[in-house]
Amino acid sequence: MASAGISSVHAFTDSLKELLDRSRRIKPNGGIEPALASASFGGDVENIAKRANVGHSVNAQDHYAALETACRNIFYNLLASTSIEDGSFVQIWNLLDIVTILSDVQLCEPGLVFWLVEELLDSQTIDGCKVVFDYLDSRRERLIAKHFKQKQLIILRACNELLRRLSRAEDTVFCGRVFIFMFQSFPLGDRSSVNLRGEYHMENVTVFDKAPPPREINESEGAMEVDQEHNAVEKPEKPTEAPSSTPQRPGDTSTPQPADSATKVVKFDAQADKPKESEPESEPDTETLYPIFWSLQDTFSQPTRLFDSQIFSSFKSGLDLTLRKFKVVQQHQQSRSGTSNLPSFSPSQTVKRKRSNLETDPQQQHKRARLESDQQQQQHRLATSFNPRYLTSRDLFSLELSDPTFRRHILVQALILIDFLLSLTPRAKRKLEDKKASNKSVLYSYTLADDQVKWATATRAEIATYLQQGQEGKFYYRMVDTVLSRDKNWVHWKADGCPLISQPPIPPASVLESQKGAAKTCAPRRIRPTPLGSLDLSFLSNIGDKGQAQGLEALKRPERYTLPKVEDYKVSIMEDEFDIEMAKTEEEKEAAGTAKASKMWRALRLASKNRMNMFDKIEDGKDLSALFDPPPPSPAKMAEVDSYMNGKGNEAEAKGTQEEATECKEAMKDEVNGVKDPEMAGIMPIAVESAQVI
Repeated sequence: MASAGISSVHAFTDSLKELLDRSRRIKPNGGIEPALASASFGGDVENIAKRANVGHSVNAQDHYAALETACRNIFYNLLASTSIEDGSFVQIWNLLDIVTILSDVQLCEPGLVFWLVEELLDSQTIDGCKVVFDYLDSRRERLIAKHFKQKQLIILRACNELLRRLSRAEDTVFCGRVFIFMFQSFPLGDRSSVNLRGEYHMENVTVFDKAPPPREINESEGAMEVDQEHNAVEKPEKPTEAPSSTPQRPGDTSTPQPADSATKVVKFDAQADKPKESEPESEPDTETLYPIFWSLQDTFSQPTRLFDSQIFSSFKSGLDLTLRKFKVVQQHQQSRSGTSNLPSFSPSQTVKRKRSNLETDPQQQHKRARLESDQQQQQHRLATSFNPRYLTSRDLFSLELSDPTFRRHILVQALILIDFLLSLTPRAKRKLEDKKASNKSVLYSYTLADDQVKWATATRAEIATYLQQGQEGKFYYRMVDTVLSRDKNWVHWKADGCPLISQPPIPPASVLESQKGAAKTCAPRRIRPTPLGSLDLSFLSNIGDKGQAQGLEALKRPERYTLPKVEDYKVSIMEDEFDIEMAKTEEEKEAAGTAKASKMWRALRLASKNRMNMFDKIEDGKDLSALFDPPPPSPAKMAEVDSYMNGKGNEAEAKGTQEEATECKEAMKDEVNGVKDPEMAGIMPIAVESAQVI
């Protein structure tokens, strides 16, 4: 068996060497690109097992071990004999491509290619690892396309080992490439880098000088520092400095008479413990702020400490003091930045003289160009700066406070912590309860009080306003706010137990069905004969027996455009009353009552024009018989009508012609129509009829 295995290794080695020779002819120029595919070798890579006389399904582990041994032997020989900077190093990339093809068709271990890459990274310098990552970036999609579960642990181990070798300060860009490669390789919902239990990195301890500096300063040393310029001009005599160099005892009340230089020393010590009168009272002292400022890092690294009310109150006062100091420093910088960095000229100098000096003097031109380049570099410094770790020396604290990038980093830390506090409000916790979060390890029972919520909200708004100031401040804050907003979604996803983000692929049948539905929806349709919402006008084209359109004739009927008479509603109202009496259900009774009320209202509206005197005889609209059947006129009115008609008849007979009689009747009709008396209006039609009979 051992001899058979060794022979298989030799056979695989010979086959791999032949493939490498062919790959050299395929890629004569060398380099990482293009990638070798199975079609480049005409399918000989898949037939590599036949040369070793090993079946694909029999003793698969022995087959994998023999092929892995052959690949490692060739890999080690190439790695020992060639440098990554040489052009012949392309054989390493070709070997990795061949191993990738073998792993895709399951002729070797799926993770063999990353095992070789891991050893390649361990054997190279940082610059060589960058070249290896050029290869990985170009083959990423192909490497993770198949058998990713067998490769993911090897990818994590290789990338983490490389990150331990890199410096976050000097190799920042390369670290980002490594992280991006991992993020793009692993699926979005993978739990490999998720802190499910919500543990904090408490090993990251910020060490600073907690002891206050000594307040007592030797007067002789103070005299040397303060009077340095004075001594350079005029050196006082030695006896005049002697009394001032002797410290006064606490019990000694005598007042020495020092010289002028000694007087300066006394003033220096007296003002050491007192704030300057010119400084505002609200400005925090740097020495006092130093321990308070760096103690905030303990809370930033472990936010659960704020559940203690005493720690919360100290953190609150410390953050307020820090923010107030940042504002004071920024105001001082803005006041100093009012003067330009360019060389200034007095107003007495003319513009012509200034331009001539700059144009003729090469030193001034060089100095101006250098200042302009320094100013441009200062503008881009905020975007390119990187702080790997805070320097907590007391001597550097004032310089760090003057750095706007440092202040931004601290305030971003504060924003992250305040967002954590705002996630503990009753309203935010109710949202998580509605979602029924399953990961209880990231849910806290502590609830923020109302005054704490107000402080956190106000402080967050104050920090947001501060970050938006300055050059590109709005862009910087928008970037930070976007990252924090997206991080909240990840927090909710973690609280839900990290459910799967990726969905299963859609079956082809569903895709085809949706395509058919979309094509049917977007297809042009024929116009409807009767569009939606329109009336059916087909009755207009109906042809009657006489060959005429009945619909058009029906529209010309007088009852369509003339007002009906009051008597026309009498029969229909009586029918509605009958329907009300014979109704069997409430719905029928209600429908008949509605129809009756509508007709009665229309009848009353028509009667209001010439029968207004009849409205007093109607009992609340219940009975309209008085309106339909008016009472007979009184005898006096009848006598008046008779006399009137007799007079008109005699006048017609006197004229003696039929035409005149007709004109008289027409005149009588006009008079009847023009009668204004309501009672006469009911009598005049009778008179007209009698006149027609005559």
